[in-house]
Amino acid sequence: MRLMIFGAGFSGLAIARALAGDFGFAGGTTRSKERFSKLEAAGLKPFVYQGGVPEGDLGEALRDVTHLVMSIAPDTDGDPVLDALSMAGLKQAMPQLEWAGYLSTVGVYGDHGGGWVDETTICKPVSKRSVARVAAEKGWIDLAGEAGVPAAIIRLSGIYGPGRNALKTLDAGKARRLIKPGQVFNRIHVDDIGGATALLARERLGGIFNVTDDMPAPPQDVVEHAAHLMGVEPPPETDFETADLSPMARSFYGENKRVSNAKVKASGFSFAYPDYKAGLGALWNDGTWKG
Repeated sequence: MRLMIFGAGFSGLAIARALAGDFGFAGGTTRSKERFSKLEAAGLKPFVYQGGVPEGDLGEALRDVTHLVMSIAPDTDGDPVLDALSMAGLKQAMPQLEWAGYLSTVGVYGDHGGGWVDETTICKPVSKRSVARVAAEKGWIDLAGEAGVPAAIIRLSGIYGPGRNALKTLDAGKARRLIKPGQVFNRIHVDDIGGATALLARERLGGIFNVTDDMPAPPQDVVEHAAHLMGVEPPPETDFETADLSPMARSFYGENKRVSNAKVKASGFSFAYPDYKAGLGALWNDGTWKG
């Protein structure tokens, strides 16, 4: 396996670590050389990529890549990597490519009033960023299909892990218990993103997969559990309707659903952290919650 991760950030680095024993070569892109050491620590050869058709050392490295992971979010003008590779041609840029994975979001499903959704559910995105994701998903499926390459669309719920979790937010005094009756969210530990993507890559599986936990739950429950683990009082309850929130923060609460992960389990994946209690408990017990 020769791997390239476009956008080797929080999730991308977890994927690199999960596949560390599988690749003969692994590269990752970042926008700045300042992050090179983090990529190298995860076993990746770092490349600077700021858009456009990949050229120079990155372009050369792509010639031998067999597995591609795309973890760069689209902007309001579209997906710049998709646009660049569409112009260049996927097989022209990566003639050895055998599998492609695109990290998306469960936000593409939109609002379902707290009901269950799975990969067969029709997407009805609400926010502009989720609309852009739906378009990017289709673009990657089409581009990979034209090249005869299986593409996995990996829809992620709220990501947490070392240095990014309710424990750290609570410790910093920034946690809030926002109460909106009936509101639930799914979550996913970053190590399970790595593990699930690694499975899909190894098996060269294509299709849409929800990579999300087993326990959709009200957000205030997560804060309360974090406080319980830390042995501190949780912050007071705040009514969502009167809370002072940014437009983006408020928009997250406009989508209410429970997301099924049955398909990725049926593909052979077992979650290390099937719910937020297991995930937060592990972070607290091993001290990695601080990052």
